[in-house]
Amino acid sequence: MPEDHAHGRLGARPVPDPPGAPWPAGVSALDPGGGAEVLLAVPPGEPAPCPLLVFFHGAGGEPRQSLAAVAGHAAARGAAVLAPRSGAATWDLIAGSVGRDVAVLDAALAQVAERLPVSRCAVAGFSDGASYALSLGAANGDLFEAALAFSPGFAAPPVRVGRPRVWITHGTDDRVLPVDRCGRRVVAAFTAAGHDVTYDEFDGGHVVRPEGVAAALGWWLGPA
Repeated sequence: MPEDHAHGRLGARPVPDPPGAPWPAGVSALDPGGGAEVLLAVPPGEPAPCPLLVFFHGAGGEPRQSLAAVAGHAAARGAAVLAPRSGAATWDLIAGSVGRDVAVLDAALAQVAERLPVSRCAVAGFSDGASYALSLGAANGDLFEAALAFSPGFAAPPVRVGRPRVWITHGTDDRVLPVDRCGRRVVAAFTAAGHDVTYDEFDGGHVVRPEGVAAALGWWLGPA
């Protein structure tokens, strides 16, 4: 495994003018190797450079759940969504050994860079996926301009590169990852580390709210 993957670093860089024929609109399955599952949702319309959102599911989840949560809102904003599946029940960082899931994502991003015109990149996720998004986002601020976290438990960047903007939302009635021990502490940590942090606390539990997705995308991309 490349040393950079063991430190959470991604080498692939999507570009506005890829060399290959564009991916069609709709959902396509990528083949990053090793039997890994990664889905790419491309917005409708003529091929043009678009924002790319990488979204990590929660523990025990899968890519179609990620797309169900965010792809519709993303498509309405002209953004593509890249949704990988974790190699185990949750992401490698949470399981204790960074590398395998980072390598899969890097291979998928390399495929994206061949065929999808991309204007900007952000990373997001729910629950364990939110913790992973914050951690990889902080480790790859030279790729991701923003990290969007829905009900994160923690953040543990293997390294820190740049200071991407951070958006976090958390429910006050979350029984899985309580807000006082999780969301609020994560906000304080990223603020102390010098990131531009926006925090959206809501009345509710451990969920991804459609209005939260719309708010997060509006924060990242600006007004519709």
